[in-house]
Amino acid sequence: MKQASSIQQPTATPGIVVAALRGGSGKTIFSVGIIAALRSLGRSVSPFKKGPDYIDAGWLALAAGRPCYNLDTFLIDPETILASYHTHTQTAEFSVIEGNRGLYDCINTKGETSTAELSKLLGLPLILCIDATKTTRTMAAVVGGIAAFDPDVRIGGVVLNRVAGKRHQGILTRSIEEYTGIPVVGAVPKLKEQRFPERHMGLVPTPEHSWAGPAIDAIRSVAQQHLDLDRIQEIATTATSIRLPQEKRMERQILADPVRIGILRDAAFQFYYPENLEALEAAGATLVFASPLTDQGLPPVDAIYIGGGFPETHARELEANTAFRHQIKSLAEGGLPIYGECGGLMYLGEQLLLDDGAFEMTGVLPAVFGFSKRPQGHGYTIVEVERENPFYPPGQTLLGHEFHYSSVKQWQGNDTNLAFSMQRGAGFFEGKDGVCVNNVLATYTHIHALGTPQWARAMVDQAKKYKAARQNQHGFK
Repeated sequence: MKQASSIQQPTATPGIVVAALRGGSGKTIFSVGIIAALRSLGRSVSPFKKGPDYIDAGWLALAAGRPCYNLDTFLIDPETILASYHTHTQTAEFSVIEGNRGLYDCINTKGETSTAELSKLLGLPLILCIDATKTTRTMAAVVGGIAAFDPDVRIGGVVLNRVAGKRHQGILTRSIEEYTGIPVVGAVPKLKEQRFPERHMGLVPTPEHSWAGPAIDAIRSVAQQHLDLDRIQEIATTATSIRLPQEKRMERQILADPVRIGILRDAAFQFYYPENLEALEAAGATLVFASPLTDQGLPPVDAIYIGGGFPETHARELEANTAFRHQIKSLAEGGLPIYGECGGLMYLGEQLLLDDGAFEMTGVLPAVFGFSKRPQGHGYTIVEVERENPFYPPGQTLLGHEFHYSSVKQWQGNDTNLAFSMQRGAGFFEGKDGVCVNNVLATYTHIHALGTPQWARAMVDQAKKYKAARQNQHGFK
């Protein structure tokens, strides 16, 4: 993992936060478009996503040509947010942060985890995306109210989305600028083509979308044609110096006998925060990537991390790869440490029940999963660790998030197999989560390594123990 640079002086890297009145207003389209357009001008852009999200972050990363990092003020403390933002903007000329939901939306009435609070923490101006469908002068009152709601939030400009034509655009622009003094820096008409295909969890992930590159090019062209990029860059330069925490240096551990952690990553399992993978490397692990869709087996590893994704859309292929499934089960029964999140949890179960049949998974965990048309778990989670498990001590509280349409249809385990109690969120079964069998722990809750730093160390520690046990058993090093 790249070592973080020393934090010495405050920074005011030009940047913007792209926000909206609600979800579905076009934040991702505008964020991707701005990033791609600036990159086409030769600007280096560091992308960020506010809120728990993998899919939008994938599109932002693709547009920027560099990883998209998460800035989530529920999962991660403010000091770490500041340090991460500073570190990842040192090699960029510009930053773009896509907000989530509405500008002031959060988990309570205080606004603590809102996009607005993040913009204030980082000293960044906002570009406010407005869905202009069937509205004109009223939108000036809305924008004025948004600006007055918290005077410390700096709205640098407004972008209009889905305008009906030049007349519509003109009335909206004049009304907003005359009554609020906030400039309109772009107006995008209703687009005839849907460039970003959607699924129940939002946009289809980039690894599954064969037209990802052309989609980025198309939305870049829209941004170049309909947004005032010069004005947006001027607004970005009004970023103010941020208050930086005391120096936080992320040293990479150099192990005398390095461990190898397998990462299952392909179109079925793709939800990994780059910070999580970098944290494993910083703790001393070598990452080994494998695909249960296409590889016939795993190379030698000392632990496995299976992230979330869409195993249900690849169930037939996952079932067909019997060699891979059987190897995972055999390794788990032999004590290999395995950590699974959401999609990884489902893959570790016995079956997935879908409309077109039942599909065999690895059978590591005594659970069968089915799917619903509505989310069965959605939002932030607070988890209390109640029972012994390979990765977390009892009594620890974990902050995470969940978003799944699957649920448990058959559970043949017992309470001793469930390590977590849900203080917030749906979890796995009857208010519990954290399914634990041997050295396997799988959960619907996703964690973020910057908010749960002990996770990566525990993964590496368990890998070291497993490797040492095998060496002692077989008499080799």
